[in-house]
Amino acid sequence: MDVSWTVWALTIVGLSALIAVDFFIGRKPHDVSTKEAGIWTVVWIALAILFGLGLMVAGESQASGEFFAGFITEKSLSVDNLFVFVLIMAKFSVPSHLQQRVLLIGVLIALVLRAIFIAAGAAVIANFSWVFYIFGAFLIYTAWKLIQEARAGEEEEEFEENRLLKKIEQRFGVADQYHGTKLFIQKNGKRILTPLMVVMLAIGMTDVLFALDSIPAIFGLTQDPYIVFTANAFALMGLRQLYFLIGGLLKKLVHLSYGLSVILGFIGVKLVLHALHESGVHTPEISIPFSLSVICGVLVITTITSLIASKKQAAAETAEAAKAETTGSADQESKTLS
Repeated sequence: MDVSWTVWALTIVGLSALIAVDFFIGRKPHDVSTKEAGIWTVVWIALAILFGLGLMVAGESQASGEFFAGFITEKSLSVDNLFVFVLIMAKFSVPSHLQQRVLLIGVLIALVLRAIFIAAGAAVIANFSWVFYIFGAFLIYTAWKLIQEARAGEEEEEFEENRLLKKIEQRFGVADQYHGTKLFIQKNGKRILTPLMVVMLAIGMTDVLFALDSIPAIFGLTQDPYIVFTANAFALMGLRQLYFLIGGLLKKLVHLSYGLSVILGFIGVKLVLHALHESGVHTPEISIPFSLSVICGVLVITTITSLIASKKQAAAETAEAAKAETTGSADQESKTLS
């Protein structure tokens, strides 16, 4: 897709305006209701759909398909990332009315980091086609790792601060309580961090790790920097509202890791096949419509099986609790009679 600098500029201005609107909405710390989160989640997804349809109307059907495939993949990875956000919020006991501010800044950091990674990735791909082998191998490894962790039941129950974050805390010091939306305060003549600043740093550092998975994944679906950037931008916008909307649902998506592993593994294989094709080896090319159907199909199946498994688990826990209560009552009655 041949995109002029004018279109790039207009797109960035448009996205910046949307970000400004999002910032205006969340400028005052407040508890986000389910209704508010639901309305704005629908708005952001609708805007992404309109953008994709706009590409199709403009005669860029290939770019439109690539955008939707990339958007859905990036959105799915973003939902998985929300698990980590939940752990970070719990680790630092972020007050509910400040969580939306943390997420807003986190999304801004993610957008900047993605733009840098996308520019670097596009430059590398343009000059070294063999990098597709590395991207493909990395995604296949990530898929295998996700499956291994899911089968072993290795889920983090608490966020662990990395060494860099700990060194920053030791260097500057951290206040013992939150001070509204302030990031720094003066204490004994020294400027120290507030817990809110530490949380934002933690979110920003995890955003770097998230980009390592998402950028190779979307480059496996399209090598067009414009589509890669816009798909990432639309996937990240609205993530703040999505956090509050499906916060309780996240725990029910027990098979999400399996679904993402299949998607990442599929894209990894697609990248390797593309790399072989670029090297002159006759290999089949996986089309965007087929990729889109695989991604959507895997996500639908994963969601359905997750909800069924969660329902069965909840029923089993309820039955176990009722059994324990009955047993306890019987023991108490026996002791009373004796």
